[in-house]
Amino acid sequence: MGQAWGFRSFGGPEVQESFERPDPAPRPGEVLIRVDVAGVNPLDHLLRAGLVPGLDGGRPFPRVLGMEAAGTVLALGADVDGLEVGDAVFGFALTGGGTYAETTVLSAANTARIPEGLSATVAATLPVAGTTAVDALDQLGLPAGATILVNGVGGGVGFVVARLAAARGLRVLGTGSAAKREQAEAIGVQFVDYTAQDVVAAVRELVPDGLDGIVDLVGGTSLRTVAPLAREPRTVIAVGDQSVPELGGRFVERRLDRENLARSARLALDGALTPVITAVHPLSDAPAALATVENGHAAGKVVIKVA
Repeated sequence: MGQAWGFRSFGGPEVQESFERPDPAPRPGEVLIRVDVAGVNPLDHLLRAGLVPGLDGGRPFPRVLGMEAAGTVLALGADVDGLEVGDAVFGFALTGGGTYAETTVLSAANTARIPEGLSATVAATLPVAGTTAVDALDQLGLPAGATILVNGVGGGVGFVVARLAAARGLRVLGTGSAAKREQAEAIGVQFVDYTAQDVVAAVRELVPDGLDGIVDLVGGTSLRTVAPLAREPRTVIAVGDQSVPELGGRFVERRLDRENLARSARLALDGALTPVITAVHPLSDAPAALATVENGHAAGKVVIKVA
């Protein structure tokens, strides 16, 4: 039996609870891992609220929170290639196993080995934030010297997008609240505080000729406010708001396979994709970790240290 945090019905934070569960048996195409570190993401509370159907793997309640983790392989399901018991790995729990737990199952096709020299803590942040950054910037395909706006630079994904963009030689502007300024500027972002100034006017002052690209992590009204700042609508890439085609932009094309995970890990080793980890919680404090992300107060990436 192992400890886990999850929920027995859909709802808000009030439905979360701690419980014990047996080690889940890996289905075909899955690996059972001992979880060392779990990443915390906005998707976690959306899944808890029942707003993202189809990612539960058909598993019954109680369901375990969390979508990304790093740990050690304990067992292999049928039809798993390229991984072995004892491997240090990181990946996605795309078949509903959850990751806020001492053990869980990951989808083997969406799991990669952790390269030597990369910590489990950093690896646990890469399945969501790392691969999203790679995918969004690859989709834009901007040359060195181009100017990009990261709308919502202060979150776990935003910081990683900004850092990778800078590593690619792009000039990076970023919007966020005042609390996010110091960390954003520390990685070379020209920061625009949306709480203290008119974002459109501030960006136009910095880039009078318009932006070469935008990666939006906020959506809604904020996306609609900044989208016209791009010289070409198709260079607006939204990570969360699927209505972006209405503005002429594109939704990020996600690649969740092992190859892209391994690529993200190599970039992290090189320092181009290193996340800004601002909080590390024990498993017993998982609700506080998720609350920080759910309430929008996380300046960077939040993780749960399990092992």
